[in-house]
Amino acid sequence: MRAKVTVYPRREILDPQGKAIRNALRRGGFVEVAEVRAGKSFEIEIDATSEAAARECLERMCEQLLSNPIVEDYELELGSAPE
Repeated sequence: MRAKVTVYPRREILDPQGKAIRNALRRGGFVEVAEVRAGKSFEIEIDATSEAAARECLERMCEQLLSNPIVEDYELELGSAPE
């Protein structure tokens, strides 16, 4: 099973990297850009017996290693492994 994990700073946490990207985009002529949140993305191939088991394992990964639960949120997307 293939999973995509996306980690972002929580909305209430300052995001200086996102702000710098937004400012650079605006200086580059993209004045429509109102906000940018910079994050990180992981693609993980996981062997699990079910979608529920995969989700549980991924949530543990996120909370223990891939994100800092104090200042970051994460989103999980599960899909089929490529053939």
